[in-house]
Amino acid sequence: MTPTKPVFRFAFGPRNYRLMWIGLAALAAGFITMMFGDRSNYGEDFVGITLGPLLLIAGFAIEFAAILVRDKTLVAAPIAPVAAPFTVEVPTATPATAPAYKRL
Repeated sequence: MTPTKPVFRFAFGPRNYRLMWIGLAALAAGFITMMFGDRSNYGEDFVGITLGPLLLIAGFAIEFAAILVRDKTLVAAPIAPVAAPFTVEVPTATPATAPAYKRL
């Protein structure tokens, strides 16, 4: 049997990296909308209080999905051949005529 060289693969595929970039863009948009809300209300309006945090929640959800989603373009690793199952032969017990020890 010849030893095979292991194939180097990344854990993430192109789909995962795309989702990560989209999540980072959503996070950046959320922080920017919270920081630069309506200047006259000091950020206390719909954009600063509602839209910004919703964008942050969406961004973190996209990042979570980017980590958990399995990319279909990655090829599964080949399965190593399995050896035959190990079996143990148990000798059958012969009926004993008398115990090997003495009882009191």
